[in-house]
Amino acid sequence: MRWIIIFTVIFAALGAAYLWFTSLPSAKQLDTADSFFSNEASYKQVADNIAYSENDRNDLDIWDAENSTNAPKPVLIFFYGGSWNSGEKDHYSFAAKAYAARGFLVVLPNYRLYPATVFPAMIEDSAAAIAWTHDNIADYGGDPDNIFVAGHSAGAYNAVMPALDPQWLGRLGKDNNIIKGVVGLAGPYDFYPFSSDAAKASFGKASRPETTQPINYAHPRTPPLWLASGDKDTLVEPRNSKSLTKKTNELGGSAKYTEYKGIDHYQIVMALSRPFRGQASVLDDSVAFMREQMDQ
Repeated sequence: MRWIIIFTVIFAALGAAYLWFTSLPSAKQLDTADSFFSNEASYKQVADNIAYSENDRNDLDIWDAENSTNAPKPVLIFFYGGSWNSGEKDHYSFAAKAYAARGFLVVLPNYRLYPATVFPAMIEDSAAAIAWTHDNIADYGGDPDNIFVAGHSAGAYNAVMPALDPQWLGRLGKDNNIIKGVVGLAGPYDFYPFSSDAAKASFGKASRPETTQPINYAHPRTPPLWLASGDKDTLVEPRNSKSLTKKTNELGGSAKYTEYKGIDHYQIVMALSRPFRGQASVLDDSVAFMREQMDQ
């Protein structure tokens, strides 16, 4: 009887744990799974919920390696995805840990979401986070002359737009050349006419829809771009990254496209986490790109 009770308790605990885990948002599930593989003692948050602007959801976290040196570190600002209507920086520490382990000081911003806001709020917030980082990151051990921006899906859009269209950083007294390079994972850059419900909701009321499209701001002086997609991505088709890469290079800019075989829209960001890192070399390839820009 005692063993029956013990097994019952164990199975009940496992069932409760499973229900708790599956109730989490998908990104938080990934973040939780990553924590079992990562040596969390090797990482630390050096800032938590720091306001970078006065708007709601304009706060950010900063991550560093535990054994950080005193030398200024290159900085990566990572914008999460979520169709511009969902997402939370606290669910993406797996990305921060991955890049912190490669020697970057990582900034994870929140930004305003639909239905509270629509275009161009997400770009205004991205530009504000970049400007704040440029002004303040030296206080946290970062190098303001080596700032990179990155993102997945909607977050890739948020990273690319202020890098290509100078008006957003210009409104804050900054030039987009403060961005050393851009890493875009499965981003939408050429998606008009709007077909998805998420795009219609966030961009459908724009008076000039063409101004919402990164492809229309490609130019020869863009910060270098590294754009990646999985060939199995049916949510944000690889043609977005291919088109922006092609146009940027045709105009005399610098852009590189990398495609991962057998990888879909979500697996490309999952590959930053330890449990799934073997599926695609996204982390190593993006770091190599950024290191290359730092050497120039």
